[in-house]
Amino acid sequence: MSQNQASSPAGTKPASAASRIAALIPGILLCVLVAGVSALLEHAELGMFDHPYVEALVMAILLGMALRSFWKPAPRWQAGIAFSAKQLLEVAVMLLGASISFAAIAASGIALLASIAAVVVITLGVSFGLSRMLGLSTRLSILIACGNSICGNSAIAAVAPIIGANNDEIASSISFTAILGVMMVLGLPLLIPLLQLSATQYGILAGLTVYAVPQVLAATVPAGLVSTQIGTLVKLMRVLMLGPVVVGFSLVASRWQTDAKKTSVGFFRLVPWFILGFLVLATLRSLEIVPATVVGPVTKITGFLTVVSMAALGLGVDVRVLANVGGRVTAAVTLSLMLLLGISIALVHWFK
Repeated sequence: MSQNQASSPAGTKPASAASRIAALIPGILLCVLVAGVSALLEHAELGMFDHPYVEALVMAILLGMALRSFWKPAPRWQAGIAFSAKQLLEVAVMLLGASISFAAIAASGIALLASIAAVVVITLGVSFGLSRMLGLSTRLSILIACGNSICGNSAIAAVAPIIGANNDEIASSISFTAILGVMMVLGLPLLIPLLQLSATQYGILAGLTVYAVPQVLAATVPAGLVSTQIGTLVKLMRVLMLGPVVVGFSLVASRWQTDAKKTSVGFFRLVPWFILGFLVLATLRSLEIVPATVVGPVTKITGFLTVVSMAALGLGVDVRVLANVGGRVTAAVTLSLMLLLGISIALVHWFK
């Protein structure tokens, strides 16, 4: 009898693990389906306009929100949607480190590196202050500040799990930031004749102000190869700021937790596993232990996992919540972008 009792818990563990995995499948497949449709729509844009104005990442969250507006997922879908929104996003953030090379960043010069860091820090602080003045929550203000200051949707997606942002806060910040991101791509080239910018100056300006790397390419290709190369390099250096910013938020995030949770916080709670993975992969890439041939496939996997996660976030968003904060979020994002553009214009006139 005792042997049966001893063996029964062990016998139930595989079944329990299998049942948990099975419970995730419907929701994950739904998110993958939404992500696949978003990728097809982005591909259609690419064929029609030579570059996508609305990325699959943004398309996924909008499609998820649209689906959620007339269909509330039943409980059988919830586990997989939650897993896609959190765990898959954390894996994507970790894999992002494989595309970062510290050597390429250092080769660009101390002056430009210091300037980019200063722009990011100043914009982070002022954007956060503006958002709080407009009555937005602390977490939403942080997401808006990071999105505008660093790399748009990718920064929002990376910081969100660190600060415990909910789906509505993530969707609000991404949706409104995405709209202005597209406007920047379309309007920024108009500043070339207006401000009499050289190819180098415009490349720096685009790298400092445009949110996503593909959008930088779209904004700089009309200005020539030099602008495209410089804009991409500056943008990658700006993306690199995401690492220290995320680690910094990891160190202070415990202050927003309840007293019960604070007692159990250790190193791996302060610095989550996927941030450690990000730094390890970035170091291995810089040491060329991770070869350049791997970067392309890993980047594609990272991008698709992020799109799947954004689909999950969209599926968990109540559009009525966005309507309640829409005006304030729009004002915060717009003012933050104007600040970033003003600082960047002043800076590029220093680089002849």
